[in-house]
Amino acid sequence: MSVARIETLERADSTLLQLSGDWTLATMPRPISALEHRLRTLALDDPAWDLRSIARMDSAGGVLLWRAWGRQWPSSLLISPSHRLLIERVEAMPVHRSRDSGKDRLLAFVVVGRMVLGAAAHLAGMVALIGQLVLDLLHIFRHPGDMPWREFSANLYKSGTQALPVTALIGFLIGVVLSYLSALQLSTFGADVYIVNLLGISIVRELGPVLVAVLVAGRSGSAMTAQIGVMRVTEEIDALATMGVSRSLRLVLPKVLALAVVMPLLVVWCSGAGIIGGMVAANLQMDLSYGFFVDTLPKVVPVSNLWIGMGKGVAFGFLIALIACHFGLRVKPNTESLSSQTTSSVVTSITVAILVDAIAAVLTRSIGLPI
Repeated sequence: MSVARIETLERADSTLLQLSGDWTLATMPRPISALEHRLRTLALDDPAWDLRSIARMDSAGGVLLWRAWGRQWPSSLLISPSHRLLIERVEAMPVHRSRDSGKDRLLAFVVVGRMVLGAAAHLAGMVALIGQLVLDLLHIFRHPGDMPWREFSANLYKSGTQALPVTALIGFLIGVVLSYLSALQLSTFGADVYIVNLLGISIVRELGPVLVAVLVAGRSGSAMTAQIGVMRVTEEIDALATMGVSRSLRLVLPKVLALAVVMPLLVVWCSGAGIIGGMVAANLQMDLSYGFFVDTLPKVVPVSNLWIGMGKGVAFGFLIALIACHFGLRVKPNTESLSSQTTSSVVTSITVAILVDAIAAVLTRSIGLPI
């Protein structure tokens, strides 16, 4: 094998570039970018090209020459038929051009458009699921015996009873933390007694429902999505359809009803634990007696705040179960889809819960505040 060479011959009317040797990837001098730059520079004067002395040429050599010529044939070219055929194949290859700046600017709109269409598809799916649940409830009213009570009670136990310890612990600790931090600020202004107002309103009205929603979304919502997703992977849902069993009546309705029933109870439980934690911390930090705390709490926290918190619990429970079942039914028969849909279910549930809480806070801003 001989190295690729370039000879420049000056003629009376023009310049002749004579290429010889082997123009292959293994024999071209390194770096190839320097060789290409030299060829481009020589091609600027539109010389005559003589490629008859090239012994061998591969596609790398053909691409190099074609790019050096500016992707067009030179006006004067002497070449063997086999090498011409090779460069003609290079000419027929598709050209990968850099993206236009205008297309780059439109890429952001494409991404946003895909996100909007994806969100619209999810919204349409959940609306369809809600409609199916309404039809299932009408069917249950007509045929009470078709209600899957075992699944309903099992979801009550899993989502409610088994969640009592963790919700009580989190509520108690949040109450302690909130009480300690509030005490540091209130004692500065001599407003220690107002810690009852602060703890009561914040925990019963806001923190209790939101904390329970986050915990239930991560605990029960993910379990519901995974359960339905595994049934999708193992084709159990298809088997139910084959037997004529409604998947929404057997799988979705018990979960939605159970979580809608148990969530307000968990909100009351978590809020009570938070109040107790705040009361204990207030007694230790500010020497505020338990009797004063218990006596003042009903006066400064109207009972309507408790109803607002429980109402949020019902809404959160319905939405979390609905979103969990929606993403579970969208699982494809592979494990990667199962994991991604479970993650999407938890993230969407928490996001929707916080969004609904913000809307409810605006709508109920004049309700439940002490006069």
